[in-house]
Amino acid sequence: MKHVKQRDIDELYAVITRLQDLDECRKFFRDLLTETEIRELAERWKVARMLWQGVPYTSIEEETGLSSRTIARVHKWLKRGKGGYIMMLRRLDVLKRTQ
Repeated sequence: MKHVKQRDIDELYAVITRLQDLDECRKFFRDLLTETEIRELAERWKVARMLWQGVPYTSIEEETGLSSRTIARVHKWLKRGKGGYIMMLRRLDVLKRTQ
């Protein structure tokens, strides 16, 4: 694969921020990604939520069927990533409290 330019990546991010609702997200991501890729992203997000709630690795493995290695990788990014998981998890916690 050719090197993807940062401006192309940034344009993708910018386009995503313009999605207006869940239906638009479904349509765009289904065209952009395969069903498998969507499921993989959803699984990572589920693992991040479970780790945030303090669920042990073994329980996450049982519920998701993912390996401890995959769970550890998500845990690493949750703890030492760019803060994206934490930002969104906190945002969801705030939303839940206001509902």
